[in-house]
Amino acid sequence: QVQLVESGGGLVQPGESLRLSCLASGNISSITSMGWSRQAPGKQLEVVAVITRSGKTIFGAPMQGRFTVSRDIVQNTIYLQMNSLKPEDTAVYYCAASALTEAGAEDNYWGRGTQVTVSS
Repeated sequence: QVQLVESGGGLVQPGESLRLSCLASGNISSITSMGWSRQAPGKQLEVVAVITRSGKTIFGAPMQGRFTVSRDIVQNTIYLQMNSLKPEDTAVYYCAASALTEAGAEDNYWGRGTQVTVSS
């Protein structure tokens, strides 16, 4: 089992920055990748960024060049740095993790989400 807790959401103005954090606990050693997804009102869940165990990062197209994802292995935390925020970035941001079970299958875990609102 893996538990994920997000923090850092809030209200910002267009063009400003925000950093989200996600603290993982539980069976940390089973995690193969972590990342962020978001869901805006009335829209489908959208992948924002993924960071693999090896450190490779993958971003959704709308986030390229504006968002970065990083991790602190000692603190079991990943971060999402969001710059040049736009009103269309308004959404609930969820932290997610993929982890291997003892049987070798993959389980996915989700945090409860943190609201990011970009508005003037």
